Amino acid sequence: MTDLHPNSFSRRQWLQRATLLPALSAVPMLGRAQTPPALVLGDQAGGLRALFEASKALDGAPFAWRWANFQGAAPLFEAQRSGAVDTAMAGDLPVLAAAVGKTPLKIVATRVGKADSLGIVVQGDSKLRSVADLRGQTVVVSSARGSISQYQLYGALEEAGVRREEVTIKFVLPTDASTAFSSKQIDAWAIFDPYYTVALQNGGRILRDGRGINTALGFITASEEALADLGRRKAIVQFLDRLARAGDWALAHPEAYAQAYTQLTRLPIEAARTITGRAAVTGRPVSEADIAALQTVADRSARDGILPVRVDVRAITDTQLWPRAS
Repeated sequence: MTDLHPNSFSRRQWLQRATLLPALSAVPMLGRAQTPPALVLGDQAGGLRALFEASKALDGAPFAWRWANFQGAAPLFEAQRSGAVDTAMAGDLPVLAAAVGKTPLKIVATRVGKADSLGIVVQGDSKLRSVADLRGQTVVVSSARGSISQYQLYGALEEAGVRREEVTIKFVLPTDASTAFSSKQIDAWAIFDPYYTVALQNGGRILRDGRGINTALGFITASEEALADLGRRKAIVQFLDRLARAGDWALAHPEAYAQAYTQLTRLPIEAARTITGRAAVTGRPVSEADIAALQTVADRSARDGILPVRVDVRAITDTQLWPRAS
C-alpha cells in the first residue's frame, strides 16, 4: 500500500501532520484493486501503522486497506462516528467517551502496553516538584475531555489529596500543546506517547507517570456499520489475526521495530526505542479481566464526572468476532 509518506518530514512536521485529517482520509488506495472488502484503518500519531510496516504483517492481506492518521483519540472517534474509518485504536477512557458520544462501535480486541507511556510532565526547571504543587496551577490535558491523560491527572490529584477545583484544567490537542510546551508557554502537561517522550527528551521532567493509575490497556474498536457488512467483517477478523502476528514480531525484534518507527516518524532513534519499548503492541482477544478492568475505569470516570453517565462495557464489546488469534 502507498499513501502519504512521512520520511521527508521533520519531527515537528510529523507531529503536526496528524492535523491534516481531510487530506489523509482522502488518500486513494494505490497499487491494489478498488474492490471490496476494503478497510480504512484509523491510527493515532502513526503508531499502529509503524508496527505493521515494520513487521510487514499486512503484506499479502486478502483485503484492501489504507491508513487514516489522527493526532489523538477525539478526532479519531469523530471519524469513526461519521463512518470515515472502519477501525480505531485508543486507550481505555477514550473508547468509553466515544461510546457515551453515541459512536456506533464495538470493542473487538485488546492491546497491552505499559503504564509509564504517559504521565504529567513539567519543564525541567519548574518549581513544581510533586502533584501536590499543582494547587493553584494550570494543567494542560491532551487531547480532549475523556482522554487517558485526563484520567491520569484526576487519579494523580486524588492520590495527592488535591481537589480538582484547586487546579485549572485546559484541554489542548497534542500538536498544539507540544509546540506550546517546547516554547515554555505550558508548565504542566498531562500527555501520552509519543508526545510524552518527545517532551521529556526536549528537557521536560516527569511529575507523575501512569503506573498505579492507568490500566495500560488499549482497545481496537470496529464500527457497527463495518461489522454489519459481511465482507468488511471478515476483513476485520483477518486484520486482527495480523495484529497479533505483528505484536509477536515486535516483541521478538525490538531493535528492528524501533528502527522502522524512527524511519516512519523521523523521531530520533533514542526516542523511538523508548516509545516502542513501552507501546501497546500485543494484540489479543478481549478477556473477562479486560472487561472488568475497563468497567472499573468506566465506574470511576462516571463517579468523578469525567463521563456524564456510566457505560456498560459488556454492552459495547463483541467477544465473538475474534475469539482467538489464528
